[in-house]
Amino acid sequence: MASPHASVPAAPEPTAGSPVAPTVGFDLDMTLIDSRPGVKAVYDRLAEESGRFIDSALAVTRLGPPLEVELAHWFPQDEIQQAGDRFRALYPDYAIEPSPAMPGALEAVEAVRAAGGRPIVVTGKFQPNAVLHLKHLGIEVDEVYGWLWADAKGEALREQNATVYVGDHIGDIRGAQAAGAVSVAVPSGPISADELAAAGADVVLPDLTAFGDWFADYAARAR
Repeated sequence: MASPHASVPAAPEPTAGSPVAPTVGFDLDMTLIDSRPGVKAVYDRLAEESGRFIDSALAVTRLGPPLEVELAHWFPQDEIQQAGDRFRALYPDYAIEPSPAMPGALEAVEAVRAAGGRPIVVTGKFQPNAVLHLKHLGIEVDEVYGWLWADAKGEALREQNATVYVGDHIGDIRGAQAAGAVSVAVPSGPISADELAAAGADVVLPDLTAFGDWFADYAARAR
């Protein structure tokens, strides 16, 4: 892979009226954190309790959409809500400790603060569990919105006047577009860089370690 400096595309021109200190939204799963080990552990425990077969290794390759979308592969329709409630209840004990930060995650959040901006998290995850992850990893953000997916993420981004949204999924691109924000994508989740670009991401970085350089340029040009 080329060095981050060689791989960072030029920042799109900030829109007229962009704030000097932009608010930047981040997705959580596979953007700021690698939740695969923890989520796999929860699925394994849920399978043990419920007696239902769940291919947890497969399930964690599809992170991004709401939990109930994945549960529909393993549970009949009338059991999905109960399974989802139990998954979320098991989550704090099984998923927080094993899930590390993605490379560059803390530095990306700090890059926003260093520019005088406000980092927030907008995720499809259950909000209390998202907060537990962030606290465990020492990732400090100003707001955490949960249970939002795809275009619905745009509602929170608009509410916070976010000008940039960073994510790993096509649903994250849709959220940024719904808010009129710059979509910054990283291929750290299930979607390739080419697919993210084809889906309309404004910027595709190799990973979050490249975000600081890109954002410094973007923030400077927004002033």
